[in-house]
Amino acid sequence: MNTALNESTIDLSLADHPVVGKEQWLAARKALLAREKELTRLQDQIARERRALPWVRVDKDYVFDTPEGPRTLAELFDGRSQLLVQHFMFAPGWEQGCKSCSFMADHNDGANLHLAQRDVTLLAVSRAPLAEIGRFRQRMGWKFKWVSSHGTTFNHDFGVNFSQEEMSSGKVDYNYTRQQFPHEEAPGISVFHRDEGGQVFHTYSRYGRGVEVMMHTYNLLELTPKGRDEDGMDYPMAWVRHHDRYETAAPAASCCASKA
Repeated sequence: MNTALNESTIDLSLADHPVVGKEQWLAARKALLAREKELTRLQDQIARERRALPWVRVDKDYVFDTPEGPRTLAELFDGRSQLLVQHFMFAPGWEQGCKSCSFMADHNDGANLHLAQRDVTLLAVSRAPLAEIGRFRQRMGWKFKWVSSHGTTFNHDFGVNFSQEEMSSGKVDYNYTRQQFPHEEAPGISVFHRDEGGQVFHTYSRYGRGVEVMMHTYNLLELTPKGRDEDGMDYPMAWVRHHDRYETAAPAASCCASKA
């Protein structure tokens, strides 16, 4: 793919973008609003269908390493009845966690303040040992809980880790589809419910582009003229870095700066 050509095409389309009067803009905006409302209603309908999905009881006894010691899956709920798990790509021996999963995780701490008020615990789970997770978590400055599934089959059972045998076959089961996949680790989100008797149920999981629901930055980018601006890149999210690895941007010129 010719990156330079695609980037110049994007710039040209912006430079030649239609410019109209306010009345014409308002008419176009109202037409788009009607489409946006259609999408909102469809999203509401799908959310209702999602909540109506049947559940699967989790019978396997998973035990995770946490800063507070070993904890079962039921104990990860922290007294709440709903658990959101970010399957964070971080395998044993990796120097650092996946940059795209880190982009997702950058949004967790702010959301956690509000999710807790709605009976939801949000945390991350990775296969890396707890000590490796702790070092990277400290570097990134995150506060959300992050536990290790090292030594368990949790990640494999929930479709985000693939064995060498599965990888060597050329295709794995990911996102409910038999497909080629470049890594033994994959991103995902899983949701669980704990009833008053302590039983845990798997209610929902999503993968692939479905994990973008945690990437609030993308929602904001979609409002801008350039959008995600990823069309000319070799792969989506090629621009993303760990937040402490971005180059420092030059300060914007002040509107009040004196002229030379």
